[in-house]
Amino acid sequence: MVALRRLGAMVLTLVISSFVIFAGMYAAPGDPVSFLIGNPENMTPERIAAVRAEYHLDDPFITQYLTWAKDLLHGDFGTSMVYQQSVTTLLGSRLPVTLSLVVYASVLFIVIGVLLGIWSALRRGTAVDALITGVTTFATSIPNFVVAVVLISVFAVKLRWFAVSGPGEGFFGRIHHLTLPAIALCLGAIAVVSRVTRQTMVEQQSLDHVEAARSYGLAQRKTVARHVLRNSLGPIVTMCGLIVAGMLAGTVVVEGVFGLNGIGSLLVEAINTHDFPVVQAILLYMVIAYMAVTVIVDLIYPLLDARVLARSAA
Repeated sequence: MVALRRLGAMVLTLVISSFVIFAGMYAAPGDPVSFLIGNPENMTPERIAAVRAEYHLDDPFITQYLTWAKDLLHGDFGTSMVYQQSVTTLLGSRLPVTLSLVVYASVLFIVIGVLLGIWSALRRGTAVDALITGVTTFATSIPNFVVAVVLISVFAVKLRWFAVSGPGEGFFGRIHHLTLPAIALCLGAIAVVSRVTRQTMVEQQSLDHVEAARSYGLAQRKTVARHVLRNSLGPIVTMCGLIVAGMLAGTVVVEGVFGLNGIGSLLVEAINTHDFPVVQAILLYMVIAYMAVTVIVDLIYPLLDARVLARSAA
């Protein structure tokens, strides 16, 4: 029953999102016919009528939406007005770069953020804790584009350790080229995860079962691993999932600064050129990506907390 409710909520969210996305493009200023035809010399009555008939522009709004939605169900996102190729093919060529960047950034912020949070919690009240807290607080206030510009100036231009732009070729080439973009994308996330990890572990350390484990003589390392960190994983995983979902839809700035041909840069190009089918497809991708990540987090959470699994079974 719970699974059916979740599935129904996802379908409803997807339908509402698709309707809002299509309505937003429908209400956008300008006549789509002028963008489809392009050259003003070709704006003849016959050509205008043919384009309107081909793209169903004379149909009522609801009819246009239902036609578009039906095509989506068959995997047809339409044709790009600018590139004159299938939107599905266009997204397929750009998606690997964005996914590689997000995966790289996610590994960095999860590993570094959690380790810093654990270190800070275990050294609570010391200079190390104050230093980590201060640095992470400062990191959250720096915009991505500022971090990107500084990284390029220092590590790409002056030191020449990394490439200035491009995704690179091959596995190691891509890792090398995406290091600076991944750092720029995840720096703020490292700070957030570190603070959440620290706060959650500090709260867990003061609970009765942790004090009982210490009183029985359980080693500090085992106490932290079995009773503190393990019970802190729920909020940490939830926060990491939300950040990853946000990254999937928030690579626009970083891709633009580093010259990466990903989904984010494609969205900017499509908006500037009024390429409505591409904009609609990318916005829908962002909704689906966010939903997919949140569903994965929901599936993982009960595995981390047996109490949640018991309540779900009941």
